[in-house]
Amino acid sequence: MVVSRTLALIVAAFFSGYHVLLGVYSLDQPASAAPIVAAMGLYIVATVASLWTSRMRLSLPLALFNVGVSVAIPLIVGSQLDGSSDKLGYATWYVAAIGTLMTITAARKRPQLALLGVGMLVLHSVVWAGVGELGHLGVIGSVVWVVAATLLSRALVKANRDARQYGRAEREASGWHAAQEAHLYERQVRLTQTMRLAMPMLRRISESDGDLSADDRQECRLLEAAIRDEIRGRRLLNHAVREQVMAARRRGASVTLLDEGGIDDLNGSALESVLNTLATAIGGTTADRIIARTSADSETIAVTVVGLSSPDPAVSALGPDSSGEEEVDLWIEIPRKVARVVSG
Repeated sequence: MVVSRTLALIVAAFFSGYHVLLGVYSLDQPASAAPIVAAMGLYIVATVASLWTSRMRLSLPLALFNVGVSVAIPLIVGSQLDGSSDKLGYATWYVAAIGTLMTITAARKRPQLALLGVGMLVLHSVVWAGVGELGHLGVIGSVVWVVAATLLSRALVKANRDARQYGRAEREASGWHAAQEAHLYERQVRLTQTMRLAMPMLRRISESDGDLSADDRQECRLLEAAIRDEIRGRRLLNHAVREQVMAARRRGASVTLLDEGGIDDLNGSALESVLNTLATAIGGTTADRIIARTSADSETIAVTVVGLSSPDPAVSALGPDSSGEEEVDLWIEIPRKVARVVSG
């Protein structure tokens, strides 16, 4: 990209300098050479400033300076030439020079001011030499350059804007496609796990024509809770957690697993460390109700585990003033990065 820009600057500089050389070659035609040299100096300053700036869009003061130069140079040079002469030759170098300067201005994303500058050139040429000399002086060619640069600049701006929009749309489409694939994969994993859990019991129900024993009915309830865990618990589950949750339910505890997206960014050993700590916490409590929930709003805590125990019947029997609320038997916060349990 740097080489392309450098090459473009070199070509523009040589093309602009060519007009100055033509002016130097024809210095014997003006009535006085000093104003012509001053006009050349203005043109060189404006061209170098327009090409040297690193900004793609010319600053407004510089663009206005270019317009001022496009007005001043025809007046300066024209005052030293006879507009009615048909032997001016290269003495009208300023026409192509102004066209080049305004083309640069248009390419630098100041098309309105470039059209204004070349319009002032047309106006001066009509007043100075007449409408019939516009083609002979090269004014029409300068106008064509500026108009073409203006149209090209606008086309490039539109193409750049469209490219950004297409790129954004492509990224959104890719993200949507990836999300759909992730949902499909997640659904397949959950269905596979559900079938693995439920298939043996479904076969037993089919073989017994629905006549299940009390133990079988209890096992169905446990399987239903396990399937619910697969839906609500999502990434809170691994083999160790499933075993400890099932063991807690078999002893009569109520276990709720809620994955609210707080550990979606954990993977590999970090996730396994958190889940193994969760399994140890569930297996080490005798609470009647256990709730494990991911901490979606915390940057340090991955999972919070709460164990609640029912009130002691002996305490409840003391009277209505005795506390009958559940007691907090377990409160554990599992950090995201370290498999360290903080109890409270």
